[in-house]
Amino acid sequence: MRHGVLVLGLALLFGCAGAKAPPSKNEVIAHTLATTVQLVAERPGGARRSGSAVLLGGDPHADRRLVLTAHHVLAPEVEQRLTVHFPNDGRQAEAVLLASDPAADLALLAISDPEIARAQLRQDAFLGDEVWVVAFPWGRRRTVVKGVVSQIEAPEGAAGAAAPIDGPVRLIDASISYGMSGGGVFDARTGDLLGIVRGYRTAQLAVQGSDAK
Repeated sequence: MRHGVLVLGLALLFGCAGAKAPPSKNEVIAHTLATTVQLVAERPGGARRSGSAVLLGGDPHADRRLVLTAHHVLAPEVEQRLTVHFPNDGRQAEAVLLASDPAADLALLAISDPEIARAQLRQDAFLGDEVWVVAFPWGRRRTVVKGVVSQIEAPEGAAGAAAPIDGPVRLIDASISYGMSGGGVFDARTGDLLGIVRGYRTAQLAVQGSDAK
């Protein structure tokens, strides 16, 4: 029995010693800032439109990096020059549209710039979880705002007591304005990407789980 207690005690001791400390708030914010960029669309006649976007890292099938934004930032899909602007160092990269899904309000772009960070995706959260939203309101300086998860995506027909308290995020309560569409919504504790902004007032999110590839 004493041997059993000793083994258990050592396991607990080494388990605690080897546990990785959670990231600090400053580390989480630094990571979310590194994975959020501004997207600029220049159209014929001098028209210019800007939104926000999130870096998803590399495409394993090609020498390119993937960028996620809201479909309506690029709508209507006319001939336009797309550039991704990196606010940390002022770099720019040409972007091409790979695919879009108007129903889910998602668009996937590619750039050839290798020097980018990568957002870590996570689908589920809990009601009341704190989030950071990183985006470029009114096409200006990058801004970080704080909010909470205010609604979870529910199965068809679920209401009231049947509505889940955890799952994919549908709505957040945060200070969102024009130009923040496509900006990342990140878990405030871990920096994981929970979705991107698709509308404002109470922000609606474009989330994982749609039928679109």
